[in-house]
Amino acid sequence: MIRTALSGLAAALLLAPVAQAETAMPFALDWKFEGPAAPYFVALDKGHFAAEGLAVEITEGAGSLDAIPKVATGAFPVGFADINSLMKFLDQNPGAPVVAAMMIYDKPPFAMVGRKSLGVTAPGDIAGKVLGAPPPDGAWAQFPIFAAENGIDMASVTVEPVGFPVREPMLAEGKVAAVTGFSFTSSLNVKRLGVPEDDISVILMADHGVALYGNAVIVNTDFAAANPEAVTGFLRAVAKGWKDTVADPDAAIASLISRNPAADAELETERLALSIRDNVMTDWVMANGLGNIDPARMEKAIEQTKSVYTFTNAPDAALYFNPAWLPTDGSLSMQ
Repeated sequence: MIRTALSGLAAALLLAPVAQAETAMPFALDWKFEGPAAPYFVALDKGHFAAEGLAVEITEGAGSLDAIPKVATGAFPVGFADINSLMKFLDQNPGAPVVAAMMIYDKPPFAMVGRKSLGVTAPGDIAGKVLGAPPPDGAWAQFPIFAAENGIDMASVTVEPVGFPVREPMLAEGKVAAVTGFSFTSSLNVKRLGVPEDDISVILMADHGVALYGNAVIVNTDFAAANPEAVTGFLRAVAKGWKDTVADPDAAIASLISRNPAADAELETERLALSIRDNVMTDWVMANGLGNIDPARMEKAIEQTKSVYTFTNAPDAALYFNPAWLPTDGSLSMQ
């Protein structure tokens, strides 16, 4: 009887699922817990990360350049950052173990947001006026390309370096005529400060000759080499989070608000809707899926960057974006 009992126990142990330790993948965002961050919390709450065997903790950032050194140093295995700033970082730090692995903002939200009452309704209107620009801001980093594409003499613009907390208040108070920022961030923040919506001009750089891509999921390449399946699983979960968010944005905002109770749910719902419509679910993404890039467009983006930035090393798209970890099981489709 003892032998029989032991045999039964052994069989049960063989049939029981083996609990495996989850792979820790802390994720460094570019900015605060606002509407466009909701899809990552959806992926957490719906168990998409857990289903891939991942333990993901999401942390706020301090600008679209912020996550790059965090990931390059290995402090975070994955992050969310501006690919154009990543290009410059890798040129200045050749061989740094960081690369973009999944494009999210197919159409970047880089914008000049101005006040019509202060004379800013079109790109060239900023000449002779004061532009508020936070030095770590991704939109400011690309402003010289925007200026070049639109015949704006940079010397004609008075640039006021401002901190992120005072950027929109200065515009609302009329201390600057326009600011650089993400379209869905600066425009809604100014609106929240009491500026009438019909007095706000949102000038998207992508609508005025700028071919650049925007923010992407970036990965530490040393971590990815050691954990390729984890990286692919992370990207698959992110794609599912975005698809779920598009299907039910109210639930997505609820996930966000649970992490940031002080946020204005109505405002963040609008911010999320703008990012989905203008930046993420573009015609190209709907046709080709989320995450990859058009090589020809990327080469044009590099050429535009070369027009305003002198590379120390020969630029190479393969150094900046690597699609090797993108899932190939159809999970990137947003249809």
